[in-house]
Amino acid sequence: MAELRIPDPVERDDLGAFVARAVRLDGDALVRLRSRDGRVHAWVVTPFDTLVTRTVQGAVLPGDLTVRGSDLLAAVAVVGTAVVDPGTAQDALWRSALPPEQGWRKVDQVPAEVLAELADQGAAVARDNPGPHGSPPAALLDQKVITVSGAGFDVGVPLRCLFALSGMGFVGGHAAAETVRVSATDSWLRLDARYGAVLRRRHALLPLLV
Repeated sequence: MAELRIPDPVERDDLGAFVARAVRLDGDALVRLRSRDGRVHAWVVTPFDTLVTRTVQGAVLPGDLTVRGSDLLAAVAVVGTAVVDPGTAQDALWRSALPPEQGWRKVDQVPAEVLAELADQGAAVARDNPGPHGSPPAALLDQKVITVSGAGFDVGVPLRCLFALSGMGFVGGHAAAETVRVSATDSWLRLDARYGAVLRRRHALLPLLV
C-alpha cells in the first residue's frame, strides 16, 4: 500500500490547500507526488495546460506516485493524520513531462499585484470572447501579456500561466507586498509565488516525422 508521511500539520494543511485548488479547477485532476531529500514535491497539470507545483516536508512511498486529486484531498484534509494512504496509483494516466531540476536562471522579480491585474484583465477579455466550449480560446491563452528580461533571457509570459497562478491561489491576499520570481531555462518558464509555482515549456515541441 502507498504511504504519504507529512508529520507537520501546517505542511499537511498547505498540501491540502494546493490539492483543493487543483480539484476545484479540474475535478479529475491527477497529482504526481515525488519524494526527494526529505520533501514531497506535488505536481498537477491544470486546465490551462500548465504545470503547478507545491513542496512540503515529508516523504511518499513509492518515491514517485500519481494519484487522483480527490483521493489525495480526502486523505490529507479529511483523515488528517501524519501518515495516510494517498490513494490508488494512477501512474499510467500521467502524460506530462516534468521540467529539469537543474539549469534554472533567475530572470527577474515582478510585483504580484501587476500579474494579478493582468490576469483580471485577461479574464474580462475571455468572458467577452469565449471559445467553442465556453473556455478561453487558445489564441488568447497563448498571448504574451508581459515580457521579462534578465540573465540573458527575454521571457514572454503567456496569459495561461497567469490564469493558473490566480486560479491556484498562489498569490496571497496582500499581493501589493509580494513579488513573483521569474526563472527560465532554454526550454522552460517558471513563476514562483508565495504559495506555489507555475511552469510551462517556453517553446512547443516539434512533432516527430515518421
